[in-house]
Amino acid sequence: MSSKGFVGLGVMGSAMAGHIFNKYSDLIVYNRTMDKANSWVQVNGGQAVSNAAEVGELCEQVFLCVGNDEDVKEVVSGEEGVLQSMKKGGVIVDHTTISADTSKELSELCSAKEIGFIDAPVSGGQAGAESGQLTVMAGGEEKYFDMVKETIACYSKFIKLMGPSGSGQLTKMVNQICIAGLIQSLAEGINFSEEVGLNTNEVIEVISKGAAQSWQMENRWETMLEDHYDHGFAVDHMRKDLELVIKEANKKGINVDLTKIVNSYYKDIQGIGGNRWDTSSLLKRLKEL
Repeated sequence: MSSKGFVGLGVMGSAMAGHIFNKYSDLIVYNRTMDKANSWVQVNGGQAVSNAAEVGELCEQVFLCVGNDEDVKEVVSGEEGVLQSMKKGGVIVDHTTISADTSKELSELCSAKEIGFIDAPVSGGQAGAESGQLTVMAGGEEKYFDMVKETIACYSKFIKLMGPSGSGQLTKMVNQICIAGLIQSLAEGINFSEEVGLNTNEVIEVISKGAAQSWQMENRWETMLEDHYDHGFAVDHMRKDLELVIKEANKKGINVDLTKIVNSYYKDIQGIGGNRWDTSSLLKRLKEL
């Protein structure tokens, strides 16, 4: 019997699962596209199963990284979900970015069966997943968090329990609010520099040594200038995340005016076919629209 399982072998999940397998030398995996699960096992090892319920039956810890709220509900509480077979005392860790309400709802369903549920969205993107350097913000009961944090450490550089169920998702919303504003500001700054005839390479060299410095500036300014937008978090995913922010903010009467504006800019990018471009494509919007 394996104590660990992973559901969802996309760009992020496949890398995260790989880190778990590398440490523990055994892993049960499931992906809705079975060919992907079988291919993962051929490359990495472990065992592929045909549905999430089998993962729950075989594992004490199950980690998820799927698409959206409905996907998580299906995997956890659906007819062939993890809860159909997982034993008492097990823990489900969801790394998908979803609504805080869905996380709370699933936590209650799990609690009724004496199973832990940790909402644990991540920051760091594909590069962070592949290098094992993700930041993980978690919500849930401390006793269950303590049971899984050693496994999460396989693919993360920093992990913190932020509070009760839903707190991880709310923290991820703060993360996306901050990133959206930073990227738009960087795009406008680069565009301004180009339009007034400055040497943008030299501009970035100077301002990155001062208060304007950010991860986005350090890692994205050059590729933005080169019009390359194929190495990171996709616009479609960012729009999903920002819609979650706006829905939560509207429900609680919180002002997120800038987030709403940047979300509309990403909608513009989708309109010109940039759904899979990474989030730094806000510069391309300025140049083309």
